[in-house]
Amino acid sequence: MTLESIPLTAMDLKTADGARRNSTLICAPVMAESVDQMLVLTQKAKELGADLVEFRLDYLKNFSPRRDLEILIKQSALPTLITYRPKWEGGQYDGDEQKRQEALRLAMELGADFIDVELQVAQEFYNSIQGKKPGKVKIIVSSHNYQNTPSVEDIGNLVARIQATGADIVKIATTALDITDSARIFEVLVHSQVPTIGLVMGEKGLISRILCAKFGGFLTFGTLEAGVISAPGQPTVKDLLDLYNFRQIGPDTKVHGVIGNPIGHSKSPHLYNPSFKSAGFNGIYLPLLVDSVPNFLNTYSSPDFVGYSYTIPHKEAGLKCCDEIDPIAQAIGAISCMIRRPNDGKLIGYNVDYLGAIAAIEEGLRASTSTNHVSSSPLAGKLFVVIGAGGAGKALAYGGYEKGARVVVANRTYEKAKELASKVGGKAITLAELDNFYPEDGMILANTTSVGMKPKTDATPISKKVLSHYSLVFDAIYTPKWTRLLQEAKESGAAVVFGTEMFINQAFVQFQKFTGLPAPKELIREILARNT
Repeated sequence: MTLESIPLTAMDLKTADGARRNSTLICAPVMAESVDQMLVLTQKAKELGADLVEFRLDYLKNFSPRRDLEILIKQSALPTLITYRPKWEGGQYDGDEQKRQEALRLAMELGADFIDVELQVAQEFYNSIQGKKPGKVKIIVSSHNYQNTPSVEDIGNLVARIQATGADIVKIATTALDITDSARIFEVLVHSQVPTIGLVMGEKGLISRILCAKFGGFLTFGTLEAGVISAPGQPTVKDLLDLYNFRQIGPDTKVHGVIGNPIGHSKSPHLYNPSFKSAGFNGIYLPLLVDSVPNFLNTYSSPDFVGYSYTIPHKEAGLKCCDEIDPIAQAIGAISCMIRRPNDGKLIGYNVDYLGAIAAIEEGLRASTSTNHVSSSPLAGKLFVVIGAGGAGKALAYGGYEKGARVVVANRTYEKAKELASKVGGKAITLAELDNFYPEDGMILANTTSVGMKPKTDATPISKKVLSHYSLVFDAIYTPKWTRLLQEAKESGAAVVFGTEMFINQAFVQFQKFTGLPAPKELIREILARNT
């Protein structure tokens, strides 16, 4: 396959695939110790849907340039990018520099579609080919910064230096110290006058690898297997295509996401992206690893960044950044959802945890007692113990109070428990007191802390011996679905309500707020069942 067969323009791509909204290519890095292994992986990349492969020559053992390159280039199932990365630029090669460059020149002669040359030696390399490029090869001149992401001005100067070498394609890879670092790369991509690859490495730079399709990046990298990466933070080809609907991202795609820290466990992208696609809504939903909510919102303030879910620990910080706050969220003192109003750009905060969690608990109580409380909530009059006084804890305490329950707040910091309990006419205790707190049987327990969440699944906020005093136990955690708390509650005879039920109920509400469309409820339930 030749370079000419790759659809490189938006017009070509639209013709080839009417649903595709961008011309950004997906390149799969191929790292193996033998040529045969590389060819097998190339076939896999083709089957997964990659547009081209990057052969990392620096991973090959007993590399024989002419023999190996001829086989790789001629027998590759996909167009080829040849990279021979030296250690001084983050690669594996630690040999003679002239031999390394000779191999890249040979790759051009043998018909590679792209080769990657590091900026540090680009001028030397161009001098060696005397201004003549064999065939139709495109030369990518690259710069990798493994320490940080410079200012826009510094990145702009770097782009100019790369362009001055005669590069066909500019490649800049920086390192994310904060999620806002990607914004500087986006600005460079939007204003670039030549094909540009702009990526930010690391988990906090993940959005650059996906949204480069929105801002005009030439290509992104997707791995063949999770964890088998050529640079930090690379998603898989499968996730790019199936989870993030990469082909459908375009300049007008609306950006949504879940703001939290940590965030890698979140199932929200698995839920909203397929739901957006099924509804024909041009939106993307991303995991957003945020350190500072104000910095994030101030940096990504364009009209296309339109909606966010909030999770631990940013529900209260999100509320402080709102221009307007829904009365329920104001009473709770935390938000779980934020919308950028299209007509004036103001940020509106809501708390839909309250709706999702309380509805799930009420459904659980009705199912466990086989009674139908039509006129009142089955929570009315019950002793409702809420573990945690953060954003989710406030939502549950407020919700229980609204439904007529007697609320008890248990928290590591007693003062926070007391402050929340006073707002809902309840009682405050410390976490240490929980194991000896059982004034009556038939109580309701709701855990809103992260105790027991993956990966620390052996943890639980309360001893099993006390759970026999509860008729129903709810855990807001949904990774794993069966937390230790819920497993031990079931063994103690209590009804259990999964965090997934809260998640589903609030997802219905958030989907409507994000899109203005009815939630595809059956699809959402089906997706969540597959991913928990």
